[in-house]
Amino acid sequence: MAVLNFTRLQDLIDQDALKGKRVFIRADLNVPQDDAGNITEDTRVRASVPAIRAALDAGAAVMVTSHLGRPTEGEFKPEDSLAPVAKRLSELLGQPVELKQNWVDGVDVAPGQVVLLENCRVNKGEKKNSDELAQKMAKLCDIYVNDAFGTAHRAEATTHGIAKFAPVVAAGPLLAAELDALGKALGAPQRPLLAIVAGSKVSTKLSILQSLADKVDNLIVGGGIANTFMKAVGLNIGKSLAEADLVGEAKSIIDKMAARGAQVPIPVDVVCAKAFSPTAAATVKDVNDVADDDMILDIGPKTAAQLAEQIGKAGTIVWNGPVGVFEFDQFAEGTKTLAQAIAASKGFSIAGGGDTLAAIAKYNIADQIGYISTGGGAFLEFLEGKTLPAVEILLQRSAAK
Repeated sequence: MAVLNFTRLQDLIDQDALKGKRVFIRADLNVPQDDAGNITEDTRVRASVPAIRAALDAGAAVMVTSHLGRPTEGEFKPEDSLAPVAKRLSELLGQPVELKQNWVDGVDVAPGQVVLLENCRVNKGEKKNSDELAQKMAKLCDIYVNDAFGTAHRAEATTHGIAKFAPVVAAGPLLAAELDALGKALGAPQRPLLAIVAGSKVSTKLSILQSLADKVDNLIVGGGIANTFMKAVGLNIGKSLAEADLVGEAKSIIDKMAARGAQVPIPVDVVCAKAFSPTAAATVKDVNDVADDDMILDIGPKTAAQLAEQIGKAGTIVWNGPVGVFEFDQFAEGTKTLAQAIAASKGFSIAGGGDTLAAIAKYNIADQIGYISTGGGAFLEFLEGKTLPAVEILLQRSAAK
């Protein structure tokens, strides 16, 4: 995987290519709301502002759209509306942001103005990536900008189709930063390259583990995934969460990495309890002493110290998932130790996934992580080595120039 080359919004601004032009920005404004429709967390709206502001300052007429929730195509309901987002955007930009309904066949917007185009997933053909819809949307603009990495793994009309037909296409600053960070971590990493992949199930992360097994020098597994790997090397894991049918897959990943001198460190000690509960008593045990009625809910202090040492030597760290049940403080020390080691590391770190973001917030280390991916599913698919449709079309159009 090479470092990715694509046209950026900033490249076009540097060429003074936006003045008087109609710019269509696909943002990710899918924010959580309460029952009254009030935005409860506006990070995504705030994150979308730099692209919009840059286009406005460059003299463009700006159209912005996003999905919100899971509306039924062709059936608009009030709760699907981006109206609360329009209000918040106008506050952040310090200028009016008009919300446009039924916009596919035409939009009035002048240079220096910004309009928000109502929930794109209400349009028939959006999710199926309809060429007919995409061509209509492409006619609305001179320049298409994708700034929504969180939807980059979906081929939809506003993320992929429009980019086939728009006269000029570019990546916005959010998407560009995400691709630069992922390219740096996996395309041209500083070695040793260390990945932490943790979670309850091997099955949901199996393809990521298999993909990373070809690339990384150390693959730290945690959570229920680690239990399956412990079982694969013949350790008793008691009644811990594991997937017996994937023990063979875990063993093949260990063997595959060992064959090229890389390793999957297996815990030497663990934190156990007799029940999965916020009040369960935690007991540290050597891995050889796990009883049949024990549940492993975290890595032990010796293991955490060994892994922290490996993290300290890494040139690049990719982090997805906490290594224990960190929501319960007595099973949080492993995740805390590794999080602090990543924060202290001189290597480049990239972290992503909902539980990972929660751990970063819990231990207050956000400003010490090289890059925090907000992409969720797109981040995981990139780790799997999958082609992200919205990225692929940008690369194709950039190469064809």
